[in-house]
Amino acid sequence: MSSNDQINSESNVNYLKEDLSEIMQYIQEPRLPQRAYHIIRTAIRNLKLAPGKTFLERETAELLGMSRTPIREALVRLQTEGMITLVPRRGFIINPIKKDDLKEIYEITESLDGLAVELATNEITKDELQHLKELIAQQKESLSKNNLYNWSLLDDQFHADIIKYANNTRLTNVIDIHSDQLYRARLYTINNRPTPHRSVTEHQAIIACMEAQNPEAARLGMHSHRKRALFEILKALEEIES
Repeated sequence: MSSNDQINSESNVNYLKEDLSEIMQYIQEPRLPQRAYHIIRTAIRNLKLAPGKTFLERETAELLGMSRTPIREALVRLQTEGMITLVPRRGFIINPIKKDDLKEIYEITESLDGLAVELATNEITKDELQHLKELIAQQKESLSKNNLYNWSLLDDQFHADIIKYANNTRLTNVIDIHSDQLYRARLYTINNRPTPHRSVTEHQAIIACMEAQNPEAARLGMHSHRKRALFEILKALEEIES
């Protein structure tokens, strides 16, 4: 390795260490393979480990303060979930965000999210409805400040809470398999899409259907919401790739 390559490598490691430090602080999982998995998965989800980039297994182990064994277990699991690709003797590559993959994922989650909001409409309490309304108010405030990152967090929380209110553990587990990929795509394209005022309006319409105890209308509203989001994300990906 040349001196310049070594300097660049050390700079990348230091940069990555700063990015991972906050994530490492709030993940309290004591089992090392699980801890490594959640740290790396969260970093990929939040684009701290950028799509298409290659990372060395040895350096990752050093950054997380672990041996390579739990890191390897975590990476194998992440590869199974489609988040990374292991490269012999090189480490791992963060899988890029591909249009065909997103289409397939949205086809699945459109139906599952529709089912979730339908179930949640039959179960939801007044306090839970109020909570969702407060999330929408916070989304509006974030957009007024042009804080798209915070809006993304609130948008993700809105959908996650509706899924939680469906009270169906198996449904939650299936949706969770794809949730990080969806969030990563939304965050990756957020600056190339229209400011999401329309998304907030659609959220309000969904809540109105839930409050009116109309599960069918809520489901249709969610389907329409997801279809429109996919269209915008795919268009943004085309612009980024061109």
